[in-house]
This record gives sequence, structure tokens and C-alpha cells, in this order.
Amino acid sequence: MERLEVLKTYKIYIGGQFPRTESGRFYPLKNKKGDVIANICLSSRKDFRNAVVAARGAFGGWNSRAAFNRSQILYRIAEMLEGRKDQFIAELVTQGLNTKAAQEEVSLSVDRLVYYAGWCDKYQAILSSVNPVASSHFNFSVPEPTGVVAIIAPEESSLLGLVTAIAPVIAGGNTCIVLASESKPLCAVTFAEVLNTSDLPGGVVNILTGNSAELHSHFSSHMDVNALIYYRNNKAEIKTIKENASLNVKRIFVYDQLALASDKAQSPYMIYDLQEIKTTWHPIENIGSAKAGY
Repeated sequence: MERLEVLKTYKIYIGGQFPRTESGRFYPLKNKKGDVIANICLSSRKDFRNAVVAARGAFGGWNSRAAFNRSQILYRIAEMLEGRKDQFIAELVTQGLNTKAAQEEVSLSVDRLVYYAGWCDKYQAILSSVNPVASSHFNFSVPEPTGVVAIIAPEESSLLGLVTAIAPVIAGGNTCIVLASESKPLCAVTFAEVLNTSDLPGGVVNILTGNSAELHSHFSSHMDVNALIYYRNNKAEIKTIKENASLNVKRIFVYDQLALASDKAQSPYMIYDLQEIKTTWHPIENIGSAKAGY
């Protein structure tokens, strides 16, 4: 008897769990020949709200981790991705890439994770400062994470775009909710499995699949989202996002012309974009008085 293949069930990823969308909706994903290759969850506003709750709950613990520990975890994610590269290559090929391009995308994704793993415990030193003041004080400015970040990932890239969007956000101590590519979502769900089997705490990264036309207004209007990054070039969506963001003064970053495979797609300043600068004043003890007292 011919054996039937056990096909993968593609779900969403919220709070370290793999639920189906609460609405029960899905959309059929087709290849270039028009064959249905998977049924993908069509996430709803409720799914997004659940993801925000998970991200906010995880923020305190992730933010308080030592920078070096965050570096170790990002490197571990890279290790896990490297170990499952054949699966990702196969999914990229299924979605339309040739084998060589798929291999390059997976390699670039691993390298990008390693790049940001290296920056986790260094960007603070580069981006902080001791400020000159006209009084007997030390004045320090240091970066601190913004909080919960919503991301609408690139549409044209299944894996590299997702990694490029997520890595600098979590390297800087933030948590996030990501809407994956609608037309190429397979690697996003499998990447969630990589995250779940690494040392990354649940809720730090939450991955949804679905339609940006439906969800972008919710991503930009939610009052417990501190920043939003948009990697697409839909002018109408960008306009709505900017208008909604003014309701609680979210930071908005639009990367609509970013070449994902180039060196310009990775930078410590992409970490810095999602940092708040905290300035602290500290009085300088009078050295003469201190000596006399001693």
C-alpha cells in the first residue's frame, strides 16, 4: 500500500505556544503551478491582541537579562537554524526559489543572527555617553529598550526578511509581534519552532500569519505597542500607520527600499532606533572635603 505523507500543520506562535487562530480562518497557499501546498492561519485582531499581552508580559524578564546572555541566546538561535538548514532550504524551494538562492538565503539568515549576537553586549558602550555639564555632576546617557514592537515583515522574503526584522529588536532587549509574509509564510512558522527550541523565553517573539490589509491598522493603533516597523511599500498602509501611531506617539520606521541581502540591512543603528535614552545626573563629591574628612 502506498504510504500517505504526513503533512505539516502550520500554526501561529504566541507566548511560546502554537495555537491556531482564534477565528478558525485560513487561506490556501499555492505554488507557482497553482497547487495548494499548505493551509495557513489567517490571524485576527484577537490573535494580535493576545500576542501583545504575551510580548508585554515577557518584556520585563527579557529586558533585565544580562546583555551577554541575550547574545548567547541569539547565537543559539543561529545554531539551531544552521542545524535545520535543509528543512528551510526545502521550504524556500517549495515557495519558488531555486536551490542556490535558497541556500544563500539560509546562510545569510544565520550570519545575520550571529552579527546581532555580537552586538548585544557592545551597542551600549558605543551609543552611551558622558555629557559635559557646567556643574559638579556626572551626566550619563545610556540606551534602554523601548518596549513592545510590532513588525510587518517583508513580503518578498520568507526567512531573511523575518530574521532581519526580528534580530535587532530582541538584541536590544525589546519584545515583538511579527506579521510574516502572506505569500511566503512557510519559513516563518518553522522559524518559530527554532525559537521555541532555543533558549528564548516565550513571548519575546510572537509570529502571526495573515493579511496586512486587515491587520496593519490594529498593529498601529494598539495603545500598548511602543513602536512599529514596516518593511513594505504600500503607500496607503504607510499613511494609515502614521496617522494611527500619533494616538500614543509610537515610533514608526518604514524600510520600503531595503536590500535585504546587502550590508545596509544590518547595523547597530537598527538596534539604536528602538532604544530610549535615559540620562542620569550624579553629584561629584568635593575632593578637598573628602580628603580633609579622611
